[in-house]
Amino acid sequence: MQKTLGSIAVDTTQEVPQRPAFINRRMMWLVIFIGGVIWALWESGIFQNKMVNTGGLALGGRFLSASLNPDLSGEFLLLTLNATLTTLAFAVIGLFLSVIVGFFGGVVVSETWIKSYTIARGDQELPILVRGLWLGLRWILVVFRSIHEVIWALVFVAIVGLDPLSAILALAIPFSAIIAKVFSEIIDEANHEPLYALLNSGISPSKAFLYGLFPLTFTDMLSYSFYRFECAIRAAAVLGIVGVGGLGYQIFLSLQTLKFPQIWTLLFALFLLNGLADLWSSLLRRRLGGDIRCGGSCVDVEAVHASQTSADPIYQDRVVRLSIIFAALLVPLSFWYLSPDIGKLFSARTIQNMVVVGQSAFPPNFTVFSLNEWIDLSKITIAMSLLAVAFAGISGLIFSFPAANNFLLSGGIFAAGSQNGTSQFLGTTVLVLTRGILLVLRSIPAPIWALLLLFVIFPGVIPGALALGIYTLGVLGRLVAEVIENLDERPLTALKSQGASRAGVFTYGALPPTYPRFISYLMYRWEEIIRATVIVGLVGAGGLGRSLTELLSSFDYQAVFAVLIVFIGITFIVDMISSSTRKTLRQS
Repeated sequence: MQKTLGSIAVDTTQEVPQRPAFINRRMMWLVIFIGGVIWALWESGIFQNKMVNTGGLALGGRFLSASLNPDLSGEFLLLTLNATLTTLAFAVIGLFLSVIVGFFGGVVVSETWIKSYTIARGDQELPILVRGLWLGLRWILVVFRSIHEVIWALVFVAIVGLDPLSAILALAIPFSAIIAKVFSEIIDEANHEPLYALLNSGISPSKAFLYGLFPLTFTDMLSYSFYRFECAIRAAAVLGIVGVGGLGYQIFLSLQTLKFPQIWTLLFALFLLNGLADLWSSLLRRRLGGDIRCGGSCVDVEAVHASQTSADPIYQDRVVRLSIIFAALLVPLSFWYLSPDIGKLFSARTIQNMVVVGQSAFPPNFTVFSLNEWIDLSKITIAMSLLAVAFAGISGLIFSFPAANNFLLSGGIFAAGSQNGTSQFLGTTVLVLTRGILLVLRSIPAPIWALLLLFVIFPGVIPGALALGIYTLGVLGRLVAEVIENLDERPLTALKSQGASRAGVFTYGALPPTYPRFISYLMYRWEEIIRATVIVGLVGAGGLGRSLTELLSSFDYQAVFAVLIVFIGITFIVDMISSSTRKTLRQS
């Protein structure tokens, strides 16, 4: 049916879009989150106890003033160089092993792999034993990635000793599980038509994967592998707190003796190493077109399909090929520099230590704490993670937009229509300053932030939450800035051409498409924060991590195993909440 308004015919049979109900699933999750943050603030004691240690303010001032006078003596610079190369070598070898294991693990645990074998069997159901093994492997990977690399390092130090192998394996195990999860989701989100065509023609699943699927997923797997390199460097620095060497270890030693000039020399080296890795990784991700940065839980399906339909393989790009060659050279050089004794892993003493540690840990001793104590420790851990997420989320929105190169620069989202030299200079200054701040925040490991904050804040939930929040802000701000840089320019241009104000372009053109991805990243980071509560607890920030430290120092491995089981249980719950939240965002 049509009605005529003046000379314009209006079709009244078309459905008029309805405004979403105010009370919906998104709003429900928002209310739950706000309520959780309020509860976490109360649980932290911020309203009841004194937080600031005024006696430590002078010490904090000394630390900050030492940044202007780092230790540049030849002997210490040589030590810093050695520690930097050690951290880099740990990251390179750990990532190399985890990419190999993660690749095969990602194939095996993918839904596509199981479906391929079902098709190859004539659409017959797989045996229960095979499906059970497949599900069991998926759960094993969940457990492996739930335990932080520092905990793995402590285990391997007890088995292998203070050997480079301890750090390498501590990085490789959780990173392999994470990469396997991401690669499996890349495979499951791929275009399966070539694969199924080969399977239906009688080709075996392994050959069908090799020729029908891997060429389509190679670019995204390579893109994510380079992103994990950034993460591997930061993780390698964190491992220093358990004494395996590198920049983190030297920073921890200097903090214990309050040698602040030495700390700043080491921190500047860490900033430089992270900055170069970030620059290299970001450049390659742009060249590769990959947009997979958050652990697989927020794969950009459209970007995946776009990269898979490209006629010209992007890995033929000169920069990409040179980067692959350079990365391939780094692996043998890193093995040569660290010279890990692989045979030591299979020595009689190592096997004996493994048996002793295993026997000492079984059965887990849950009676070390009463039920109320378990509940209190779990509440502190969850409260710490919620406060860290809230701090990183609010701050991330503030920092991510100025850190995007299409925000304040000429022609950017929030730039004036015509910019003079002064405006362009100010925009560039804000961009460089914001990116520099985010780099510093994510370059310093969370336990180091916790130790620094303990100068001026009494031990408890707050310093741990702030340490995790500050570090997460650095990571989250950079990731969301890249999302903003990749926004579709057409809606923004249309709004500007209609005379919309800068605030209007930001509110209606930039914020809506950024918001879902921002929430997805934030939820994924919450999972990471839960894992990281252990390491800030190791330096006295509270929660299950602090209890774990006390139990480790007394070699009570049965109680340690019990704490880890409870911790893994909390991680599973957070995983489910995070996945449900992201699913709600995708559906609404």
